[in-house]
Amino acid sequence: MQHTWALIGFGGMGGWHYSNIKSRLPELNTKGAYDIRPEALKSAEEKGLYPYSSLDELLADKEVDLVTIATPNNFHKDLAIACLNAGKNVICEKPVTLNSAELEEIIAASEMNGKLFSIHQNRRWDRDYCIIKEIVASGVIGKPYFIESRVQGSRGSMHGWRNHKVNGGGMLLDWGVHLIDQMMNLIDSPVVSVNAHLLKLFGSDVDDNIKLMLRFENGVSALLEMSTNCFINLPRWHMSCTDGTAIIEDWSCKGKMVKLNTNAEMAWDDEIVYTEAGPTRTMVPRPKTSLTELPLPDVSSDWSDYYKNILGVLDGEAELIVKPAQALRVMKVIDLLFKSEEEGHGLACRI
Repeated sequence: MQHTWALIGFGGMGGWHYSNIKSRLPELNTKGAYDIRPEALKSAEEKGLYPYSSLDELLADKEVDLVTIATPNNFHKDLAIACLNAGKNVICEKPVTLNSAELEEIIAASEMNGKLFSIHQNRRWDRDYCIIKEIVASGVIGKPYFIESRVQGSRGSMHGWRNHKVNGGGMLLDWGVHLIDQMMNLIDSPVVSVNAHLLKLFGSDVDDNIKLMLRFENGVSALLEMSTNCFINLPRWHMSCTDGTAIIEDWSCKGKMVKLNTNAEMAWDDEIVYTEAGPTRTMVPRPKTSLTELPLPDVSSDWSDYYKNILGVLDGEAELIVKPAQALRVMKVIDLLFKSEEEGHGLACRI
């Protein structure tokens, strides 16, 4: 079935959506774009898109059945509801809204109009994350119990509108929503406590360097860190499991797994052993014969698979992968993380 697509917002992410779709999903008919900035409309027109002169003109276009919203975060709710009420299926950039209450309004509009609504959580298709998912699913190094996930940079403050609270800026709503979505998609268990350290190093308006702790009901704990002032990066992923450890160093997915050999003997000496850590028994290195180093699993992934899933759902051939109910859980956790920072301590929950 042929579907016709339009964009609201033709800035950095809007332009990325267009380029990605044009090169990888030629079966999706890309028609036009709307943006309040004349220079953005001119850019869209130069790329061969129809420049809608107003939101109403786009909403009235009966040919368009799918709209992607790629505007600053504070406009997402009203634009999504307007599109759904006009009979359009909607994809919204993350974070879908500024809080869970706004998202509930969009979900209600989606259900009332019987239209698809999804959130562009493209980083579920990141290769590093897909590797971690495969390790957990395979059980090759046992069950995870502590997972560290980090995105670290050194360019200082947030860029552009992401540096303004009124636009829904800040690291928690920018990268935090990605890492939280990944973790909650990875661990099939309710979140039972959260703790946030949201620092504002480069201004007083939004958080720019943050650490988040999530505890899941099944016993898994996660540490999520995002920074703009880090000059010696830690690994992108470090996952401790019952039978081994996995590490992914960076975005290039360099890394390895170390697995315990179940049949290897490991005796404890009666005497204290002197190591570089001083006199200790606990921190004496294991015998090398008790460990096996394994390569990371080889996986392939593509961000365009998100849109392929959307088209499959519209054609009745697939189940929606990024569901509104999942996004609502993530936004409820984010609401609580902001509250944790305000109150200065961790908070119990069951989300």
